[in-house]
Amino acid sequence: MKAYTIIKRPLITEKTSKSKESKNAYVFEVDRRANKIQIKQAIEEIFKVKVLQINTVILPGKSRRFGMHTTPMQPWKKAVATLKKGSRIEIYEGV
Repeated sequence: MKAYTIIKRPLITEKTSKSKESKNAYVFEVDRRANKIQIKQAIEEIFKVKVLQINTVILPGKSRRFGMHTTPMQPWKKAVATLKKGSRIEIYEGV
């Protein structure tokens, strides 16, 4: 898998902003088939930073309502990347 297909998008919320400031941890939505080693290599390749640890969780899809019908959404995978002290990802700095 290529690095840009593994990392789908960064997740930017209040909770992830607090973890970025306190623990130097960044959160991404990733491909469900990717393992921790592939995620670590992709983040290091794309953002040119040193990753210390990766934690992953698969979140269940919620039900969405379309008119009278409800449709289950796909489950997705979230990865929390803890970076080496002094490293940072620039995409978050402008937000």
